[in-house]
Amino acid sequence: MRRKRAEKRPIEADPVYGNVLVTKLVNKVMQDGKKSKAQEIVYKSLEILKEKTGEEAMDALNKAVNNVRPLIEVRSRRIGGSTYQVPFEVAEERAISLALRWIVASARSKSGKPMVERLSNELLDAHKGTGASVKRKDDLHKMADANKAFAHYRW
Repeated sequence: MRRKRAEKRPIEADPVYGNVLVTKLVNKVMQDGKKSKAQEIVYKSLEILKEKTGEEAMDALNKAVNNVRPLIEVRSRRIGGSTYQVPFEVAEERAISLALRWIVASARSKSGKPMVERLSNELLDAHKGTGASVKRKDDLHKMADANKAFAHYRW
């Protein structure tokens, strides 16, 4: 490595819930720098999630993200001309980032409804432990499990 690693910028908690996780979700939903529109979508989705689960919005969001968070992932390692999929543990920061990315991506992939409904439905599915984003986590875990024979290539 020639340069030093860029330092992490602190993320401010959002104004409504006072939580960093909501800010991260807003940033993932945001397109073309339209933050106020993204906040509107996320806050309405959290209200719908609160109504449907009967829990506090933050508790429901935390549970949804925890159900989607991957524990292990596979990374490609090139060893002696062959490429192996080597399982690695996922750092907490990356796990949360992946979870939010998958939730937003699966909400965007659906069509026919407004983004508020799609996001709230995906969060609700994640809260229940079902849905596309949870399936994605399970697929990643299966792949890591199938390739655990190459775990000794970790370093």
